[in-house]
Amino acid sequence: MRIGVLALQGAFREHLDTLRAIGVEGVRVREPADLVDVSGLILPGGESTTMRQLIERWGLHEPILDLAERGAPIFGTCAGMIVLAAEIAGGEAPILPLLDVTVERNAFGRQLESFEAELDVPVLGSTPVHGVFIRAPIVERTGPEVDVLARLDDGRIVAVRQRNIIATAFHPELAGETRFHRLVAAMASEHDDPGEGSGRRPYPTRRSLAARREEADR
Repeated sequence: MRIGVLALQGAFREHLDTLRAIGVEGVRVREPADLVDVSGLILPGGESTTMRQLIERWGLHEPILDLAERGAPIFGTCAGMIVLAAEIAGGEAPILPLLDVTVERNAFGRQLESFEAELDVPVLGSTPVHGVFIRAPIVERTGPEVDVLARLDDGRIVAVRQRNIIATAFHPELAGETRFHRLVAAMASEHDDPGEGSGRRPYPTRRSLAARREEADR
């Protein structure tokens, strides 16, 4: 099993290190050919505007959407959450609208306002997850098919999942936290081999990408 990490910009090396630590082969993704034979994809933190430009420049937009449509897990951290959001507060056009959420960029202020927090993430067990927040976004709205995985003490949403798409406003990879990556690896393994008699479980996004493209063309 091989899991890709978008390596155009941002903190991709830490994700590769985390995958290596849990015994999973990580692949640097810089062009469409790098997505061949990967079982999942991680979108790291960085600068979402730059990531938008580079995704388009290197022709990765459609291949990533197609990978998600096939049911492979996609995991975005910090800027990766913004990249995956269907709506970005302030009217900015979405990049890879795979998560039915609205996000606000830099919700906590500048880098000087960075902080760390212990988060309850029941899907990952009873031990809190240590999250590092650096110029982090926040989820303002979730659609009906989005599961909230974690909130801050004040109730603000910082981790979500919609079938095969996961996103966190924080950086687990900077805190030595491996459980999100283990979850992605488990999902990727199930996508590759759903088990005898169970049939392939595609984890479709809320509407198929084909349906959304048809709507956009009308």
